[in-house]
Amino acid sequence: MRQRRFSRADAVVSSKSAASPKVVAIRLLARRDHSRAELTQRLERRGVARADIDSVLDDLAAAGYLSDTRYADAVVAQKSGRYGKRAIIHALKEKGIGADDAAEAIKPLSAHDEVEDAVTLWRRRFGVVPANQREKARQVRFLLARGYGLATALRVLRMAGAATTDDL
Repeated sequence: MRQRRFSRADAVVSSKSAASPKVVAIRLLARRDHSRAELTQRLERRGVARADIDSVLDDLAAAGYLSDTRYADAVVAQKSGRYGKRAIIHALKEKGIGADDAAEAIKPLSAHDEVEDAVTLWRRRFGVVPANQREKARQVRFLLARGYGLATALRVLRMAGAATTDDL
């Protein structure tokens, strides 16, 4: 039977698990912004009581370390240009961002033309008109997976010069 060796990283992990919920939350926020729902899940997984989690997160929000609005803005900034509006909204909902914060974060995207963004993304990824139906379906699926609607995906291909009659 093989013995497990403990490294310095194991010692760091074990010392982190003994830390207070506030220290753990601050360490997580020091790496990157998190939504309130994400931090709640992470602290619950560590066995912290719900009442303690709420008080710690309220303290961090009051101090300005935790902000769902700031987190939503960061997600939108990161994903815009690479994903469609629907995909970004879905990502915000998955991360536990409230409807008000999500709507506020999405506002800058309304100034963008979604078709133009999709064309730019398509050119960067493919740049070549699909040669056959299989390639066309692949390109449409790519745009759909990035959160663009079917009408937008087909319009992109039409603008690129692909024949889209009898679409897919």
